[in-house]
Amino acid sequence: MNFFSLFKRKIIYNFKNKILIDHDKVDYKTLDDLFHFYGSDKANIFKKNNSNGHAYSKFYEKKLENNKNQKINILEIGSYAGASAASFVKFLPGSKVFCFDINISNFEFKSEKIFVFGVDINNKKKVFTNLKKIYDEHQFEKFDLIIDDGSHNLSDILIGLKYFFDHLKDKGLYVIEDFKHPNYYNYNRNIDHILIDEVLENLKKKKKFPSEIFDELFQQKIMNTIKTIEIFKGNLENSDIAFLEKN
Repeated sequence: MNFFSLFKRKIIYNFKNKILIDHDKVDYKTLDDLFHFYGSDKANIFKKNNSNGHAYSKFYEKKLENNKNQKINILEIGSYAGASAASFVKFLPGSKVFCFDINISNFEFKSEKIFVFGVDINNKKKVFTNLKKIYDEHQFEKFDLIIDDGSHNLSDILIGLKYFFDHLKDKGLYVIEDFKHPNYYNYNRNIDHILIDEVLENLKKKKKFPSEIFDELFQQKIMNTIKTIEIFKGNLENSDIAFLEKN
């Protein structure tokens, strides 16, 4: 993505009327209620067309049940319209959500707890410049939760894990949504590399694997810092979600 495209999208985002959610009175009992209310496809039912969503709510609820009353910082890679970001700041009142997306012109919500950055994760300099800006302005060092819901391209999932896993706190969660898209769709399998399910299986077994993106040093480092890897299946054929917990 070139500079002018990102700049154009930022201008559209800045002048776009967005929905302020800070004073919303949402009657909800579960995270799924919020995902549905704000229109996230993470919900059991996708509000936009009343079709089945991914149904990731129950997995997130279980993983985040001890964080309800804590101050936590969330990085979401691939936020699209911001529906899940809006849901998380309501479900976790002490949270802030930092959104990295290549096309922020789609973003529909605003909140004093949501911060949006136009970032192409293939631009390493831009990624780390924005991370430093976040840490400096918000006075924290690493994230409690990182969610990759970006392009689902094989290369981007791998690059995201390589760039961002170091920015996860101890005992934090790194989540990869829809990680088997490269298994199902040829256009997401954009590089010659073993697939994400195979990567995760090797990481579980602490078994090194050939990779041009993950060198041996990084593989050893991540194997030493991952406590658990759990994989769950949602509603749809392509609803695969992985939770990597850090030591």
